[in-house]
Amino acid sequence: MTKSVPTEGGLQRSVLQWLDGLGWETYGLDEGYGATVLDERYGRTRSEVIYWDLLAEAVVDLNDELTAENVDRFLNSLRRDLDHDNLFDGNQAFHELLTTGKKHTVDQQHNGTKTIYADLINFDEPEKNRLHAVDEFAITRRGSIRPDVTLLVNGIPIVQLELKSVTQDADVYDAISDLQEYEETVPRAFVPTLFNVAADQRTLQYGAVGAAREFYQGWTTAPDAYESENAVEQAVHALLNPTTLLDILKHFVFYERQADQDAKIVPRHMQYYAVREILERVDRGEHRKGLIWHTQGSGKSFTMLFAAKNLLERDILDAPQLFIVVDTDKLNSQMRDQLANLSFERWTEAESIEGLEATIAAGRSELVVTTIQKFQDVDPGVGATDEAVVLSDEAHRFMEADLKSRLDAALPDAYQFGFTGTPVREGDRDKDRNTFDEFSPEGEEYLHRYSIKDGIDDELILPVFFRLRHEMEWDVDETGLDEEFDEAFATLPTDEKLAVIRDHVTSRMLAEIEPRVERVVDEIDDHFDGVAKNGWKGMVVTPSRESAAMYGERLIDRRGEDAVEVLFTATNDDPDLLQQFHTDPNERDEIVRGFKKQDEPRLLVVHNMLLTGFDAPVLKTMYLDRELRDHTLMQAIARTNRPADGKENGEIVDFQGVFENIDDALDYDDTTRQYAAQDREKLFEKLENQLDAVLAIFEGIPREDSQETVDACLDRVGSQPEKGEFKRKFRRLQDLYESVSPDRRLVEEGIVEDYGWLGRIHTAFQRTANRSERPEDEMREKTREIIEEHVDIGEIKREYPVYELGAEYLDDLDHLRSDAAKATTIAHAIKESTQPRMGQNPRYERLSERVTDIVDEWRAGDRTDPETVEALREVEEAVLEVDEEANERGMTDAEFAIFTDLTEERDTELSEDTAATLARDIVSEFDDRIDTSYQGWETNPKTVQQIELVLLDVLVKTHERGDLVTDEFIDAVHTYLIQNYVADE
Repeated sequence: MTKSVPTEGGLQRSVLQWLDGLGWETYGLDEGYGATVLDERYGRTRSEVIYWDLLAEAVVDLNDELTAENVDRFLNSLRRDLDHDNLFDGNQAFHELLTTGKKHTVDQQHNGTKTIYADLINFDEPEKNRLHAVDEFAITRRGSIRPDVTLLVNGIPIVQLELKSVTQDADVYDAISDLQEYEETVPRAFVPTLFNVAADQRTLQYGAVGAAREFYQGWTTAPDAYESENAVEQAVHALLNPTTLLDILKHFVFYERQADQDAKIVPRHMQYYAVREILERVDRGEHRKGLIWHTQGSGKSFTMLFAAKNLLERDILDAPQLFIVVDTDKLNSQMRDQLANLSFERWTEAESIEGLEATIAAGRSELVVTTIQKFQDVDPGVGATDEAVVLSDEAHRFMEADLKSRLDAALPDAYQFGFTGTPVREGDRDKDRNTFDEFSPEGEEYLHRYSIKDGIDDELILPVFFRLRHEMEWDVDETGLDEEFDEAFATLPTDEKLAVIRDHVTSRMLAEIEPRVERVVDEIDDHFDGVAKNGWKGMVVTPSRESAAMYGERLIDRRGEDAVEVLFTATNDDPDLLQQFHTDPNERDEIVRGFKKQDEPRLLVVHNMLLTGFDAPVLKTMYLDRELRDHTLMQAIARTNRPADGKENGEIVDFQGVFENIDDALDYDDTTRQYAAQDREKLFEKLENQLDAVLAIFEGIPREDSQETVDACLDRVGSQPEKGEFKRKFRRLQDLYESVSPDRRLVEEGIVEDYGWLGRIHTAFQRTANRSERPEDEMREKTREIIEEHVDIGEIKREYPVYELGAEYLDDLDHLRSDAAKATTIAHAIKESTQPRMGQNPRYERLSERVTDIVDEWRAGDRTDPETVEALREVEEAVLEVDEEANERGMTDAEFAIFTDLTEERDTELSEDTAATLARDIVSEFDDRIDTSYQGWETNPKTVQQIELVLLDVLVKTHERGDLVTDEFIDAVHTYLIQNYVADE
């Protein structure tokens, strides 16, 4: 009995059903492509990005000044707004039109003209827009794309969705790759888009137009009305309901200009819901304060900026005066520079106490960036407005030196919202510092919470594991020590001698004892070998400037001058030990920049520096030799938890015993303590459990070093769902193994041997599948070392070569011992052959789609292995016949592509002779008139115009076939000519 497994088509239908329940008018649940139905209804050709007739109806309803008689002129102008050389620029400009309206001049009967801003979308009443969700929205403009589902508002595509099935050897990351390829192929299609959505059956991620893969993220929380046990369904409901979607489009988008990379920024779910809570609190006016407790790395800065943007743009307050308050000049500079690069209007910086006082007194409705220290001498009550809103960054630090009191006196009637990842709760006395009491109304702990666990679950931050290294064997000559102490302090009474010991024999002093320094440096140097080998960096946190210098000297001796830098605050009277490491601010900035990149240094030794607000994803390991507690310890932990490709976790090696009793070190709730830093024993247990899970896939197969074993294992994982299960579980196993190693238990408990055997199977699996894993899934350095030691790569290479598609290929398949292996190999080989040639001939796309259909049917259990092999062989022969038929007809590749399009793609009654003549004349005229001799000719706008003229001359003037002059055919021929000529270069 065959097994039925979920497919991509099933997920597509589910998504459409969920959207239908949200108020989207859906097309695609019945037979056929949904977009085709809408195309026929509104007369859209595939070259068009917008349903213009549909938009015409919508804007006439929305705008009194637009009518059926004058709307065409408005739309013709709007068409030109889709024309941009750069997708980022085009998307930003079109977003402005969508959110503020398009400027347009209309004629007034007997009264001249009038300039209006015509709305394209009704943001006040989302349900009154024309909301469509369609599948297979195909667009062809010098290339073809067809996202799985598209959301359109008034005929404008706002969201593109690409869906994959994990049961069909594809997942959310493949969907992201497809979306990025679509953006490159037809960028015009994404000019109006808010964001893209990628999903498989387990995960949904979304990313702004142009976003790199690492900036795609999940929408994992939802209001009660949208909660569901199905994570993908919940995300669709919470993110893509019309009200939330249009709210994000209108109020939660920034465009950031940077020297190295421009970026469109849309909110994360915790940012969006936190801002909504702030807006609701201000709107109700019941309380004038609240605490936003979001873990480090969740993007608190943008949460504040989104809040400021919304308070300035909406009508909640009449003329709000907003303050973002930070506690260091460096954070002030970072926020100022951030705003300077953003599409954020109405902001200023208070550069002095006097400037801040004047700004408060002026009461302008704008955002003011300042430090808390500038409030020290501001006159109490200088602020005259009760519509001031203060957003305090790292609010737990504002209660020091009475700074918060001075801010309250200057802005006595302000709304106060504190933002922190590490709130302070110190004791129960009135004078003790307590972030919750300061920023939360009575009875409320926080207004919005995003915990460390949430951040780890969302993969915004990583778990952090710790190793205790605080217990050392001390060989002390107690008798000699006592005698020398008594002699040195013979004149002191006993109680004063005890006071000397109490005052001076401290953990700091012990940390600076030469033998201990040598022992700790040996441990750091040895451990850091494994960290550096995998490309990561480390930080040593010391209890004093002196110990930092001592560690720095010794680590430089071992690892080299360029590999280690020492950072601490300098003073003029420092001894030579410290002066050798003096740096000025510019030098420190240069060191930090190099550390954040893949440059030197590899290891930083610090005292009282870079423990807060320092984000370097390349930092994996912190060597902690300093007593830290509560929020300062949380801040230190957060330095190692920033995600990076291939980084499984952060790590702290504890030489002070801070983590020996984490309940005492972290005065937070149980969940926060549990997830802040985790014992490495738990990590080892995860590795053991994951190893057992992967080995269980091959239960019953003898674990021998033979090709028969490899064949049996490959048969086991040759089809779904076992294939996808092996890929996912082994990927997780690789990450865990890297994080645990080095550990002697790997050898003692036989894990090295089991892991090496699985590595051999995985290597054969990759070669049989004939495809590369995603870059983040490539084996890490340690994994490669194990496999190289325990796997005979040569033998596997000979048994499973990477095939090139050719006439002799079918005969070479016979050595494969199972039909499942044959089917997998043929399918991947055909894809490898047809994908690069998609634009060279229309048959390649049809054949590639045929392969996808066959494989889908096979994996769903609708085809047996032998039937699948036979069907794929037929497709493969058809691929080879494309080249053969072109040769038989005496045509070039470009001529045959146009001929094929005319005879197989167009609804015409052309004879083959006529089609062949047209194809040859088009290519001949192209050869005569288009200069292809220079680099980049195919992307030159002049080339596009010339090709269109060539086609018009041949089709209309020479052959009088004006009926063939359609946007779709011109775009198709343009693609064939470019793709075939570029391929020949």
